[in-house]
Amino acid sequence: MEFTVGGQLAVRITAADVGKRVSVRRSTGKMGPGERFTDTVGVLTSWNEGVLLVTRRSGEVVRIAESDLVAGKVIPSAPGGGAARRGVPVASEAELTRVAARAWPATENEPLAPDAPDGWLLRAAAGRAGDRTGGPSGFTRRANSVLALGAPGLPLDDALGRVVAWYTERGLPPYVQTGTGPGGASGLPGELERRGWRREVSAHVLVGALAPLADRLPDRAGVRLSRNVDEAWMTRYGRSGGPDPEARAVLRGGPSVWFATCPAPGDATENRMRGEPGAEEPGIPAAIGRLVVDGRWAGFTAVEVAPEFRRRGLASAVMGALARQALEEGASAAYLQVETGNTAALALYAGLGFTVHHTYDHWRAPEEVGP
Repeated sequence: MEFTVGGQLAVRITAADVGKRVSVRRSTGKMGPGERFTDTVGVLTSWNEGVLLVTRRSGEVVRIAESDLVAGKVIPSAPGGGAARRGVPVASEAELTRVAARAWPATENEPLAPDAPDGWLLRAAAGRAGDRTGGPSGFTRRANSVLALGAPGLPLDDALGRVVAWYTERGLPPYVQTGTGPGGASGLPGELERRGWRREVSAHVLVGALAPLADRLPDRAGVRLSRNVDEAWMTRYGRSGGPDPEARAVLRGGPSVWFATCPAPGDATENRMRGEPGAEEPGIPAAIGRLVVDGRWAGFTAVEVAPEFRRRGLASAVMGALARQALEEGASAAYLQVETGNTAALALYAGLGFTVHHTYDHWRAPEEVGP
């Protein structure tokens, strides 16, 4: 692995490269032959307060002190150049699940079993107490459920008891997210069902090649991309019940995050003359979207269009702008998550070249296991 420039080691990455695939070399502090440096390849997922986090393909997160960094560079996300960027990279269910989890991060994360850091992950993003009878009180099930990858690190009944206690302490209903394919926790859905847990929601993870998607979608003037989520974007976003800091933290979290806004066709005066709904709120976008770039993957979330402006190509315009941004950052494949019952969205994305990669479920604890 070559890092030298003119015979000297060089650090050619900065915090602006978060979300890109990098190769870094750091000092180990050891002086013996062959032990002075160690190399890490993965996605630069964070660079804050003098610490870099590099996530390997396996999902392992490597912490690197900036003071130990002796070399670093951005490397291609998909070997082979343009031709490789036209296809969807092969990925296991576990790998893509971890990528999607990094793109929708909870504000509180804790391994279920401290001795099994790569096992089940407890996640919460809630700022208010909830109840056990309604829907999830935190910001989305994805950020308020156990990510069940691999073994829990405890006997199953002990693990589920720990899950129930942990979420009950936070006023949240206990949920477990588990895949249904061979890459999920083996046999877990059946074990949950036998214990009275209820499958509440299922969703498909769809994947598609990014470059053809960007070529197909329109390049519409007026779509604005920003690193920050503003009040107008949040007003259009239908899943947030208000200005909860947890919702904003989840939306802003991820390796390389972009927010897109698309104004209504025509200006406010023209809309008002036509008598169209929303004309009195020219500051609220007609369509929005969110993108998270994580190495070779580009994740689309929160693509929403105001009801009065649907079927005008605004969602495609938003996704097109985000797709082109992802290509600029080196991504080669796209993914998104759609509930299995949303037939209209599934048909739309199938027409854009997306196919089902795997499916996951959210299971809710039975009432009788609670306090």
